[in-house]
Amino acid sequence: MVTAGASTCAIVLRCKFRMMTIEKQIEILEQLGLKVNEGITIDDFVSGWGREEFERTPFDLVLFDLGGQRQRGSEWIYVSNVAWHLDMECIYDTGDYVRIAKNLCRISGMPELFENAADFVDIENSEAWLRYRVDGRDRHHSIEVHDDWADPAVVEAIMRDIERDGKHFYGKDNGQGSTWYFLDRHTARELNRLSGNALQR
Repeated sequence: MVTAGASTCAIVLRCKFRMMTIEKQIEILEQLGLKVNEGITIDDFVSGWGREEFERTPFDLVLFDLGGQRQRGSEWIYVSNVAWHLDMECIYDTGDYVRIAKNLCRISGMPELFENAADFVDIENSEAWLRYRVDGRDRHHSIEVHDDWADPAVVEAIMRDIERDGKHFYGKDNGQGSTWYFLDRHTARELNRLSGNALQR
């Protein structure tokens, strides 16, 4: 198992100076607690992007791809339950803010944290809201409507209600969205050492 100290430093140094197989990258991430879901294979990673893209810059593309989904027949499954890619241009109808909240709870390991979650979205009339109950308190968020873009203030408020026990959300930005992780500071620090500070709070 990878632990803080000399072993992790050695891994970081190797990452900086040569390519690393996707298999090794996933092995190291799983040692840090970032596990791939059952049924997801190496082919699921490399078939979309190509092996060289993953291995040229270790931990760059894989940290993005952990937040995605793969199709199995008519269903879509998550690559991992510790990461989720949130494209901020994702609001089209009622239910979309609840979906955001549920996915952030899912990757926090507390899928049932929010009770009675409900929302309303009417883009045409610029009206939207989200409500839920957490830690015995009712939350009601009035949402700023900007076409199909999620209100960043509301997304941040959802994250604040989930964060606890020394864990916080860290995002890997890709311009229009981010792949989000729910991590303690030690794990976030180790991931940033591996990835060249790819994750930000």
